[in-house]
Amino acid sequence: MIMTLEEIASRINGQLQGDGSVEITGINNITGARAGDITFADENHVEEAKTCQATAILLPAAIKEAQQDFPLPAVFVEDTRAAFAIMLALYTPPIIHEKGVSPEAHIGQDVTIGENVTIMPMAFVDDHAVIEDGVTLYPHTYIGQYTRIGKDATIYSSATIREHCKVGQRVIVHSSAVIGADGFGFTTKDGVHTKVPQVGNVVLEDDVEIGAHAGIDRATIGSTIIGKGTKIDNLVHIGHNCHIGAGNLIVAQTGISGSTTSGPNVTFGGQTGTVGHITIGGNSVFAARSGIIGNTPEGVFYAGFPARPHQEWLRMEAHLQKITDMNKKLKALEKKVKELEK
Repeated sequence: MIMTLEEIASRINGQLQGDGSVEITGINNITGARAGDITFADENHVEEAKTCQATAILLPAAIKEAQQDFPLPAVFVEDTRAAFAIMLALYTPPIIHEKGVSPEAHIGQDVTIGENVTIMPMAFVDDHAVIEDGVTLYPHTYIGQYTRIGKDATIYSSATIREHCKVGQRVIVHSSAVIGADGFGFTTKDGVHTKVPQVGNVVLEDDVEIGAHAGIDRATIGSTIIGKGTKIDNLVHIGHNCHIGAGNLIVAQTGISGSTTSGPNVTFGGQTGTVGHITIGGNSVFAARSGIIGNTPEGVFYAGFPARPHQEWLRMEAHLQKITDMNKKLKALEKKVKELEK
């Protein structure tokens, strides 16, 4: 695709500075950009961007308001990352597959299939499933019995959506994710573990995205729910009967134990872990490797194990760095005290 900088500014609702007639043929990051490319920079990378080889650049509107000179043609926008995402969509050709059901796919009995569906070879749709309009099922996907896949959902290769689960509209499930595996429920007597039947399901609400190799367990009874617009990274585990609020961000290798409830717009940094049966307040952030061992209020920024206010954790970490020196001083003082006692 070739667009002029003026056309790009119009598409992303930006303010143009410089020659709007220059043609942009591609998009890249600052270090990889070459002639014909457009790139972007936030406030922390403006100086680096001044010397890049791109033809044009997206910049924060605050740079223009500060009347900073910039040597390249530029488009100023309120949110450079959001604008750059629009540009990526414009310059990346869409992946197109032939519509229809492959004769090499398995379609069970009493399956309902909507319009404009793409079901590729080796996909397996089990009995009584419902596949709504515009769904794409890649090869080697498994859709269980009585499961419903909502409009325009995309299920990538080797993903499994087990029986009775409900997948909302525009949901994306990446390769090898498992939705609806049995919850980890056992009773123990005389050292013998006996499985508790897991007869609930998983509900993925609209616009949820599930990363590769993620596992979301079905409820013992009722539903494990992933709220609307929540994005879950690769290698995340969500235990049975959890209720994850709308708009959560759950980063890789996080584990959320069963029956945990989170409010809306919670961010879990990588390798965060929780105990089960707790409530996590909405609009909160947990730094990477946080250990959440109890209920938390809304609007907090926590870190560490056990998770605590971020500033408190920073102070503790700073003190820990001084322990070796403090120990040396303490031993010196003990020695001096003994000498004085003599």
